[in-house]
Amino acid sequence: MSKVKVAINGYGTIGKRVADAVNLQDDMEVIGISKTRPNFETQLAYQKGYPVYTLADKMDAMKKAGIPVAGSIEDMVANADIVVDCTPGGVGEENKSLYEKAGVKAIWQGGEEHELAGVSFNATANYEEAFGKDFVRVVSCNTTGLCRVIYPLDQQFGVNKVRVTLMRRAADPGDIKKGPINAIVPNPIKLPSHHGPDVKTILPHINIVSTAVKLPTTLMHVHTLNIELDKECSASDVRSIFEKQSRIRLIGQGINSTAEIIELGRDLGRPRNDMWENCVWDDSITMHEGELYFFQAIHQESIVIPDNVDAIRAMTELEKDGARSVAKTNKAMGI
Repeated sequence: MSKVKVAINGYGTIGKRVADAVNLQDDMEVIGISKTRPNFETQLAYQKGYPVYTLADKMDAMKKAGIPVAGSIEDMVANADIVVDCTPGGVGEENKSLYEKAGVKAIWQGGEEHELAGVSFNATANYEEAFGKDFVRVVSCNTTGLCRVIYPLDQQFGVNKVRVTLMRRAADPGDIKKGPINAIVPNPIKLPSHHGPDVKTILPHINIVSTAVKLPTTLMHVHTLNIELDKECSASDVRSIFEKQSRIRLIGQGINSTAEIIELGRDLGRPRNDMWENCVWDDSITMHEGELYFFQAIHQESIVIPDNVDAIRAMTELEKDGARSVAKTNKAMGI
């Protein structure tokens, strides 16, 4: 069977990771990436062998920088079976007409609104909903992390309500334009934050309220969760559920911070020290007066990458069973 042809529109923090993850799969291939500037990421993409496409008015700048251009973004889209749109939030919406005109399937990221695609996706919770669909939105890093823990708990014990506080990194490590540098910022100040409603695009029946603050760090997000379950259970029961989830990693052994989680990623030899799994602090899993509490860390740069791969497989009907797709993606990526 021929491989599904995947185009990556936007080769930044998420796009370059999606490209590398797709490149590891045996049932799909990267047929091109798009960049609008001849920066180091563009140069590295070319060195890796990814055909580089750009806007028509940017071709000369690319060529002057020594980067051969395979064609325009329209050419790339025309050659693809599916496009993974990793452009900045809001830009992806403008690209929808391009994909519709070319008759290709498209995946957007969590920076876009649910209504753009009509289907929001998390491989653990609703793989089947994306099967054969033309347009899908892979939810944000925080929503992905929340769905991964809420869904199996709901399946096993029933979830009555979720209350979560998100302590968010202010910017990615390579982003020099954002802050705060020396402040803690309630963001948004008007409650709730958008994360709870976003979870409901995947799990509409879940009673969830979220709040969020921005911190002067670049490494990861941290969530504090309080969950009221319908059935009585123990902390060890919850731990057992999490241990069975391939994209949840229980952490301990002296790991007390996000810095040490990133160091773990380095020591594991992960590309870009990526942590594709939810990192749940084992010792934090606590039942108190019938309610569950725990901490988890979310690596914002990488956690959604395997879900993008699974979304490709679902939409192009390469695999109907979500669990089998997750296992295939995990094996190829080394999760």
